[in-house]
This record gives sequence, structure tokens and C-alpha cells, in this order.
Amino acid sequence: MTILIEQSALVSQVEQKDLQKNKNELVLDGGFTVPKVLTSDAFVAPEINSFGQTFRDYDAESERQKTVEEFYRLQHINQTYDFVKRMREEYEKLDKAEMSIWECCELLNEVVDESDPDLDEPQIQHLLQSAEAIRKDYPDEDWLHLTALIHDLGKVLTLPKFGELPQWAVVGDTFPLGCAFDKANVHNKYFKENADYNNPAYNTKNGIYSEGCGLDNVMISWGHDDYMYMVAKENGTTLPSAGLFIIRYHSFYPLHKEGAYTHLMNAEDKENLKWLHVFNKYDLYSKSKVLVDVEAVKPYYISLIEKVSPCISLFPCQAEMVKLAIFEFKSIQDLEAAL
Repeated sequence: MTILIEQSALVSQVEQKDLQKNKNELVLDGGFTVPKVLTSDAFVAPEINSFGQTFRDYDAESERQKTVEEFYRLQHINQTYDFVKRMREEYEKLDKAEMSIWECCELLNEVVDESDPDLDEPQIQHLLQSAEAIRKDYPDEDWLHLTALIHDLGKVLTLPKFGELPQWAVVGDTFPLGCAFDKANVHNKYFKENADYNNPAYNTKNGIYSEGCGLDNVMISWGHDDYMYMVAKENGTTLPSAGLFIIRYHSFYPLHKEGAYTHLMNAEDKENLKWLHVFNKYDLYSKSKVLVDVEAVKPYYISLIEKVSPCISLFPCQAEMVKLAIFEFKSIQDLEAAL
């Protein structure tokens, strides 16, 4: 998937703004601005989710709580360093299928994220709710609209035609492997059953890493984030590094919400984290039972996809194409046997 962003256009937009003199804006490095004072039509983050609870409350009694906790029990037990290494080696081939970005979005009509305590709607709604909320506040930052639209596309890995990977191998908060599990991880008690928990090479603060090594050198739990990052990277995307960082680490809540694992970050990570903090407001708080009219907004996103001219890497460029890896596993038993 090659996503072309006209960098000169972005620079010119920044140059046209007198950012330092506008007291109503917070200026981040790179020229991206975050309004300090909301306008009357800006996106306002709600205080409670669609179940009447505060967002990301993993202890609240709700109809979703038991499902969510069981998800994290399985994820924390099964996501090991060796498991993630094998998954990366298999999926980085990206040699099993091709489809358009919008076709991939529509597949998410069939996906509900079992790890999410805040929403039980099909994931295409989450993509569009996030993108539309960002589009409302930042109408000129089309690269950010696109990042929001594609950030969760990797969740198609839960579908039968993509191998029907168990949800614990696709969704949920992500975390590093190869070092100690931080208490900032939700339902962290279940890590005690993880095979890496008592491995002396992995159970110190730095583990196999060095301080400031950079997140790119850290093995993060396998899921839709890393997979979609692979798809974008291997197909020559020209999304800004901040966009790729958002795609790869938007589920890394222990880092960007709780401040854990910051000792592993390098200077570039710290810069891109500012953009992820901006994105997270829309990723988390736009979740709602008020659904987006898909057909009404589809023309805009189709035009955006066509504008950025994505194409696959091994064939002549074809508008909207994305190359994806598909496994033929029919069950979790097949997955475990293959690995």
C-alpha cells in the first residue's frame, strides 16, 4: 500500500499560519496545532461510554466486563516473545491477497472487538467515528484522516478468510516482550501464567534491551497494530513517521496513557508520542452508539484514497490496492500446530 502525501503542501499550510502568535493554540513540533479553546462545533469528548461507565474502566460491572477480562487472561498467557517472533516472520511475507482499502474497511462490518469495554459495534463504525471526529477539528490534515481510517484495518485477521486468528492475537492493549511486564498493563495478574514471566533474561526492567534503544527495536505483542504497520511499511507508504507511529502504537496504552516503558524510547519516539496523544482523544472518546452514515461519508474517503494513490509493491500501481497476508488456519488448534 503506497500512500503518497504531498509534503510540500503540508509545509506550505504550516508556513501560512502564524502559529506562535495564536494564543488559542498549542503548537507541537512539526507545526501541528491542538486548540486550547474549543469552538462551538468542535468534537467534545464524552465523560461516559455507551454502557454508562467511564472509558477504559476494566473493573466496572457491565455486560462487557466478563468478556473483556477473559480476553486479557488469554492474551497475557499466550503472547510470548517466541510467539510474536514467529507471527512476525509469517505475516511479513504479505503474499496472500490484494484488496482495496475501502473493501478492507467494509470487511470490518463483521468484526466486534472483544477487548473493548467501551463499544460493541462493528469496527467499521469505530474507524469512521474516529476519522470523522478528527476531520471535524482538523479539516486540512487529510493525512490524519487517512491514518484514522486505516489504523485498525489489521483487525480483519479475526475473520475466517484471514485465518480466523483468536482475538487475543489481534486486538487489545499491546505491551513489550523481552522485558518485565509492567503493572500498568490492565489485568496484569494473568502475566504470572505467561511462559516468559520467570525467564531471567526477560524479567528485569530492561530485559534484553538497553535504555533509550528505541521502540522500533522492541518486540511488541502481536496484533492488528504491528500487522497494519507492516502492510504500510512494506508497501512503501509515504505517510509521515507520526502516522506510522500512530498505527503501530495506538494500542500501547501502558506507554501513552500510563507512562510505562518510557525508558525504552528514543528521541524520535518521544516526538511522535505527541502526535499519538492528539490522536488518542479521537480514537478513544469518539466511540458511540450514534452511528456514522457510511454511505454519506464514503465519497469523501474514496476521494482521499484515490488522492493518495495507494498501490501494492510487487505489481504495477493500481489505485486503492492493499496487499495482505492470509493464513489458512481454520481454528486455534491449527494455529498452534503450525507454530
